[in-house]
Amino acid sequence: MLDLQDRTVCPTLKEVEEYVRNPVFHSFCAAVKETYKIEEKIEFSSCSLAAGWNVKFKKAGRALCTIYPDVSCFTVLVVIGKKEKPAVEAMLSQCSGEVQEIYHQTPEGNGQRWLMIPVEDKDSVYEDVLRLLAIRRGEKQGKSL
Repeated sequence: MLDLQDRTVCPTLKEVEEYVRNPVFHSFCAAVKETYKIEEKIEFSSCSLAAGWNVKFKKAGRALCTIYPDVSCFTVLVVIGKKEKPAVEAMLSQCSGEVQEIYHQTPEGNGQRWLMIPVEDKDSVYEDVLRLLAIRRGEKQGKSL
């Protein structure tokens, strides 16, 4: 079984998928890869909030999102900066209650909110995360995928 805390063994995306054991993880990664034409980078983080192996999607040197795997679910980190804030706040009322609460409960620091959004199902939270990524990539309306 994969040990996400073992920094000596970098897992493949397939091994991470097997660890998560939730088809939504595969769907999410596939949607991000297809939409933004980017490949994942699996990196080890020593971050105290979520130490271990994670999956990052970066475009032009800028992080689009980071996925922290867990058994049966995963958490997506989306950083909302000054540039994205107006668009996110304009569409926030259309988001699920969970995402609205995460946004409002996440403190702003240096003009950013680091949203840690747990995803288990292909539901409104999943769709909201994809909309946040669209805004992060500069799509004006943050349209759903």
